[in-house]
Amino acid sequence: MKKVLLLLLLPAGFLGRVQSQMINKVVDPVDYVNPLMGTQSTGGLSNGNTFPSIALPWGMNFWTPQTGNMGDGWQYTYTAEKIKGFKQTHQPSPWMNDYGEFSIMPVTGEMRFTENDRQSWFSHKAEVVKPYYYSVYLADYDVTTEIAPTERAASFRFTFAKTDSAFVVVDAYDKESYIKVIPSENKIIGYSTRNSGGVAKNFKNYFVIVFDRPFLGQHTWSGKQLADSLELHDKHVGAIVQFSALQRGSVVNARVASSFISIEQAEQNLKETDHSTLESVATKGRDIWNKTLSRILVEGGTIDQVRTFYSCLYRMLFFPLKLYEKDASGRIVHYSPYNGKVEAGYLFAGTGFWDTFRALYPFLNLVYPSVNKEMQEGLINDYKEGGWLPEWSSPGYRSVMVGNNSASIVADAYLKGLRGYDIHTLYDALLKDANNEGPIPAVGRDGVAYYNKLGYVPYDVKINENAARTLEYAYDDFTIYKLGKALGRPAEELKLYAQRCQNYKNLFDPEHKLMRGKNQDGSFQSPFNPFKWGDAFTEGNSWHYSWSVFHDIQGLVDLMGGRKTFVQMLDSVFIMPPTFDDSYYGGVIHEIREMQIAGMGQYAHGNQPIQHMIYLYNYAGEPWKTQYWVREAMRKLYKPTPDGYCGDEDNGQTSAWYVFSALGFYSVCPGTDQYVLGTPLFKKTTINLENGKSFVISAPASSEKNLYIQGATLNGQPYGKNWISHFDIQKGGRIDLSMSAVPNKVRGTESSAYPYSFSTDKDKPIK
Repeated sequence: MKKVLLLLLLPAGFLGRVQSQMINKVVDPVDYVNPLMGTQSTGGLSNGNTFPSIALPWGMNFWTPQTGNMGDGWQYTYTAEKIKGFKQTHQPSPWMNDYGEFSIMPVTGEMRFTENDRQSWFSHKAEVVKPYYYSVYLADYDVTTEIAPTERAASFRFTFAKTDSAFVVVDAYDKESYIKVIPSENKIIGYSTRNSGGVAKNFKNYFVIVFDRPFLGQHTWSGKQLADSLELHDKHVGAIVQFSALQRGSVVNARVASSFISIEQAEQNLKETDHSTLESVATKGRDIWNKTLSRILVEGGTIDQVRTFYSCLYRMLFFPLKLYEKDASGRIVHYSPYNGKVEAGYLFAGTGFWDTFRALYPFLNLVYPSVNKEMQEGLINDYKEGGWLPEWSSPGYRSVMVGNNSASIVADAYLKGLRGYDIHTLYDALLKDANNEGPIPAVGRDGVAYYNKLGYVPYDVKINENAARTLEYAYDDFTIYKLGKALGRPAEELKLYAQRCQNYKNLFDPEHKLMRGKNQDGSFQSPFNPFKWGDAFTEGNSWHYSWSVFHDIQGLVDLMGGRKTFVQMLDSVFIMPPTFDDSYYGGVIHEIREMQIAGMGQYAHGNQPIQHMIYLYNYAGEPWKTQYWVREAMRKLYKPTPDGYCGDEDNGQTSAWYVFSALGFYSVCPGTDQYVLGTPLFKKTTINLENGKSFVISAPASSEKNLYIQGATLNGQPYGKNWISHFDIQKGGRIDLSMSAVPNKVRGTESSAYPYSFSTDKDKPIK
């Protein structure tokens, strides 16, 4: 009651002022990160579908408290009340589930080891969650657990109450596992084979755990039974070790590492924690996070905006995670999920290109190009070892989503200036994948024979999501054309892909001015409901996917009947009610529900296909509408809270939209050098480029009301374009933007200001 009375006595607007507190300088950006952003999700409604990743940027292993059951993709949910263990995870999303997981859990009293017996109540009030450090109080055992990660290892500390029955349980999980307790070395070794697909038959995640105290007792267990042997191999095994009587505040430290290669390599990886305390590991991790996040420093935003920005940036810096390790000689090696062998070189895993080609990878090319260079080398190894490029890797090929968007990932990196790897082998891989069906539908191009013959994947040949495939293949063909041109490929080859990139036109229905599935005989699918999700499209409807002509928006403008009609169609997305037809799925999928409740009409920002659409007003002479809707989406759909996203975060993509948009521009068409302008969120942002230069986005009048760009100068010279070049940013310098509460309906309205479209490319091959 006193708290309520206090709130009532506060001056009007006080709470609003607290929430809108301005941050004029960021010193330690990691302090603004909330790893719990997006964790309050369910299968029926996603607010991010994230888990708190206690890890280093692009680390091989992540750690997370486990509130879900073994094998449940929702391994941590904010609304849960009990923790079952502390899990090593490599999970990219709950829908893909995990691989190579195992867990550790302290208990007291009886020897509880099954996950339901050993679970403990906890509270967020007694939980500290940082990217580089995690701590939680386990109420049932009066034990505090702390974790500090390295790339492939971690330091654990368990602080016990006074007890003569302190235990630590190790769970190697089901689907076949191995455990061995070595009391003479205070050590447990083992492996987990649990995975959700995409691995070779001999896949294992080997682990080693070394404690700083001798064991008073030790057991292994299988299923629900204790075993006599200290070494066990069965369907589901684990270990439980006991420590001598402890006084209150006594600690048990453990160092943990794993390897996809061998126990010996896990021992090698454990050296990442040699001669380190948990504090020193956490301090080093904090320094790494600060250095990595400080590539972008923002000034002049509210505390919630700064928290949202750095929480999103944190989430972008995980996937794809490293699958490679360093052997005893320092050589880069990896276990191949394709052939089951140990191979030389880089490898990464855990990303879906259908999501991340749009903004996450372009962001890496802008801010972290050396990281993406390693990823490109990893793609070469994917191709050499598996015969194809992945479209969804976790850790190997997974048959999920549509498109051949590896073409965009490869092309955008090279066209943005990345060098020092075998681009010609990657180009060969693009050609193979673009002209063949792969071993599973999501590798290569499903329906490619129809696409290459007819110019589209037909609706009536039992290939699902056919219109979405066609639109994405056409864009992918554009990126192959652009890369081939940069590599000096033969003219006939370039002409072929330049022609194929126009295949999007084959699905345009002039009656509805939308994309529509087309039958093999050339007739459109009938009946046609543009609000029907799925069917010809992927996790969306025609109103969402009709804008997926990233490379030729002017061509789409022309098909729709000109700029005026095009803008009216864009406006309609926000004006229409959130009508939907879910009959293809037989029920409301979470993506539909997230659109329905967002209050933005048919705009379904919680899923990827439409996320670039807001920026398309720049191609039709009304850029102020982009500026308005970008701010609306940022304001309404993102918060630095457990329910802070408006749908699946998806491997950094939905976060990348926010981070790019906060800078003031977005990568509408990867494969070109252009970022399309929006509106800067902060008064000043500094991008500290990898080449040692800095680029400043200055908008001192930017505020909640002053969201419209009145004018711009680039390095002191008037700048009237609706886009900015990647290479201008890389040169360093600044763009100064004058902001106002009133839209400028003159700037950016002429076609000379519009971003790139293939239709207006004077250098494209002649038909």
